[in-house]
Amino acid sequence: MADMAAERGRAASWFEGLRDRIVAAFEALDGRPAERRETRRGEDGGGGVMATFAGGRVFEKAGVGFSTVHGALGEGARRAMAERGVPGIEADPRFWASGVSLVAHPLSPRVPAVHLNVRMFWTPGAWWFGGGTDLNPAIEVAEDTGHFHDTLRAALLPFGAYEALKDWADRYFFVPHRGRARGVGGVFMDDRCTGDFEADFALTRAIGEAFLPAWLPVAERRLGEPWGEAERERQLVHRGLYAEFNLLYDRGTRFGLASGHDPAAVLMSLPPLARWP
Repeated sequence: MADMAAERGRAASWFEGLRDRIVAAFEALDGRPAERRETRRGEDGGGGVMATFAGGRVFEKAGVGFSTVHGALGEGARRAMAERGVPGIEADPRFWASGVSLVAHPLSPRVPAVHLNVRMFWTPGAWWFGGGTDLNPAIEVAEDTGHFHDTLRAALLPFGAYEALKDWADRYFFVPHRGRARGVGGVFMDDRCTGDFEADFALTRAIGEAFLPAWLPVAERRLGEPWGEAERERQLVHRGLYAEFNLLYDRGTRFGLASGHDPAAVLMSLPPLARWP
C-alpha cells in the first residue's frame, strides 16, 4: 500500500483547522482564552497541542486536542489491531494517526456535556477514518436532543449516513453494566474505509463541521437557566456514568494509553468531579 503522505497531510491540516475553529468558539462562549500545552508521544513520536478550559463562566473542565502521532505500535496495541483484522500489523507495526478529540463538562447542570472525535489512522496495510459526536445531558430536554440530532441529520443527508451512524452510536455509547446509554446519542463510526479516500474524508469533515451548529445553540440557550443543589447532584451522578464508560469501554482511551500517548491528554475526557450514589 502507498504511504498516502499527501492524503495524510491534507487530513492533518484539516483536523488542525477544525481544532482552531472550535477553540475560538469555546473562548468566545467562555469569555476567556484557553490554556495551551504541548502533548508528546515519546521523544520522536509526534504530538500536538491540547487547549484546556477550567473554572470559567461556562466550562468547569473542557479540553480540545489536536495531535499527529506516529511510530511503532506496542505489543498490546498490535494484538488489538490484529484482532480487528488490520492486515500485516504484527509483521510491520508502523502507524500514523491524526485527529481532533474534545470533551466539554460545563459547570451548569442545565448545559449538556458533549464529546467529539474525528480521526484518520494509517498502517502499511490499511487506512481508515473514525469518530463521532454525542450529547450527554444530566437533565435531558427534548428540544435540545432534537436540535442536536436534526443538525447531524442535515449534515449527513448528502451521504445517506445518518441513520446507520446514529444506530452505531446507540450501540457504541451503551454502558453494559448499567444497562443504559451514557447520553442521548449522536453519530459514530470506526474503520471507515470504502476504498474512496475523498468520499470517506468528506463524511468525516461533515461530522466535524456539524459539531458547533449542533451543540453551541443548546449551550447558549441553557446557560442562563437557574440551578441548585438537586440539579448539581444529578450532574455529578451522571458524570460518574460518563467516567465509567470512558475508563472501561472507550476505544480511544484504551488505544491512547496502549500506544504510549501522553496520559494527561488521553484522560482529559474525565470529568473534574463525579459522584456515585
